[in-house]
Amino acid sequence: MSDTSTVGRATAWAAARAREIREEFPFVTRLTRQLVAVNLLDSATRLAAQTFLTAVPILFVVAAFAPDSVREQMLESARSSLGLSGDSLAQVRQVYGSGDSTARDTSGVVGALVMLASATACSRALQRMCERAWGLPPAGLKLIAWRWVAWLCVWLAVVIAQNLLRGGFGAGSWLGIPLSYVSSVLLWWWTQHLLLGGRVPWLPLLPGALLTGLGVVSLSWASHLYMPRTLNRSLAEFGPFGLVFSLLSWLIVLFTVVCVGISAGCVIARERPVARRLRTPPAGRAAAA
Repeated sequence: MSDTSTVGRATAWAAARAREIREEFPFVTRLTRQLVAVNLLDSATRLAAQTFLTAVPILFVVAAFAPDSVREQMLESARSSLGLSGDSLAQVRQVYGSGDSTARDTSGVVGALVMLASATACSRALQRMCERAWGLPPAGLKLIAWRWVAWLCVWLAVVIAQNLLRGGFGAGSWLGIPLSYVSSVLLWWWTQHLLLGGRVPWLPLLPGALLTGLGVVSLSWASHLYMPRTLNRSLAEFGPFGLVFSLLSWLIVLFTVVCVGISAGCVIARERPVARRLRTPPAGRAAAA
């Protein structure tokens, strides 16, 4: 009997504390609900897997068809983004060094088309995550299909230009760092508007773009501290499978930042003072649009 009463008191105490937290920190409560609605870990893992499946075929197609200058630029962008060095850099360089006629014959036009079809799975998964964050129904195929390819093309161009952005186009880090942040914010601002099919106005998407853009670039710069050692150690212990596992783990962390940034931005945009300034449409009106 005493055990039952103890459990009851503990449950009542926990419920009272939860009510106090909800009343004192309403934003935290709304953000938690938003992350649950988005399925944070599930969405981040799915986006990481789709991105990895997108990157691998793109690597082979670029290595087979792109000019030497483009392949070298993509290699430098990968090195500057992840801090690749040593054996991991040599492994990636080996993939990019296959731009000969044999590789082109192996890939062929059919391989390029298969790559494009599989690559759009990443943009489709990102679209679904943005729709869940804003409480929107799935967009019609006619409205959204071309946007998957457009996002993929812009994403590929940004990946190729990463090394130039980080170096400030030759000016150095004093320009490269702010340029990286600004370009990342603009990219994620445009990404949300594009993949949502224009159903949410530009201004309400700005908080999510700021949080996501700043978070992604900060994570990328921080990766220089631990990713080189992690990748080289994984490659030495487990071979290419270790490299795959480390990259996939990094992508999961990256897309966790993306999901949290977009979800938190949506919650911020719907806070009353911010919603008035940004003219955020009510949830029901956005869904109807």
